[in-house]
Amino acid sequence: MIDALPPLRDVIARHDLRAKKSLGQNFLLDLNLTARIARAADERGGDLSGCDVLEVGPGPGGLTRGLLAEGARHVLAIEKDPRCLPALAEIAAAHPGRLTVLQGDALAIDPLAHLTPPIRIVSNLPYNVGTELLVRWLTPPGWPPFWQSLTLMFQREVAERIIARPGSKAYGRLALLAQWRAQARIVLTLPPEAFSPPPKVSSAVVHLTALPAPRYPAEPAMLQRVTAAAFNQRRKMLRAALRGLDPMIESRLERLGIAPTARAETLDLAAFCALARDLSDTRD
Repeated sequence: MIDALPPLRDVIARHDLRAKKSLGQNFLLDLNLTARIARAADERGGDLSGCDVLEVGPGPGGLTRGLLAEGARHVLAIEKDPRCLPALAEIAAAHPGRLTVLQGDALAIDPLAHLTPPIRIVSNLPYNVGTELLVRWLTPPGWPPFWQSLTLMFQREVAERIIARPGSKAYGRLALLAQWRAQARIVLTLPPEAFSPPPKVSSAVVHLTALPAPRYPAEPAMLQRVTAAAFNQRRKMLRAALRGLDPMIESRLERLGIAPTARAETLDLAAFCALARDLSDTRD
């Protein structure tokens, strides 16, 4: 046992915390697994003592307990479901001064008033907001971001989209967005039966480390426009998919050494950034 608190199954039963599908909840009950996720948040092997940690969707607090047991300096947990607050309050009482719980929607709360750098984000994200939160964390107004790393659990299909390479079916906007500014890798996979209730698909934990600067220069807004246009019509050749950005896109692609007949999934990050730079230069 990682602490003196009761097993999670007992906590869930005592507080009647049946997972709600409407909130994207799937509770991870195995404290050995939550401890492994907490250790994966630090490249040095689990020492979180010098960091504040942001956790979204803690539920009954299994991962919260793992983060505190691994030495997190302070954990800020944002939980939308008020039913979970008494269970989280018990964890806070067992770790005086190290856990702050905010009740509300993570999409509407600014966590920075409650955190002190360095900051890591570690979450078993609710399935219904996970991708949106990731995109927000990857697209702040400035870079580097407020966080050092993200250690996040997703449906395995989403995790594979984050680390995908050109030419694969999973490759798309999410891979480009993540890999432009971060180093991403899958550190743990979990079967459905690890959760209560078991989801229909496997899950995976992705660890993303923020790079000091993007891998290639590009204006963020233009890069997002280019990737959106390319992958929203991914079956089309680039000369057709990108025509809305520039009527002369075919000659522009040829000048950059990109085949106008290529499709989006064949272009690597460097090529997308080169195209975004070229379109930005022309606009200026």
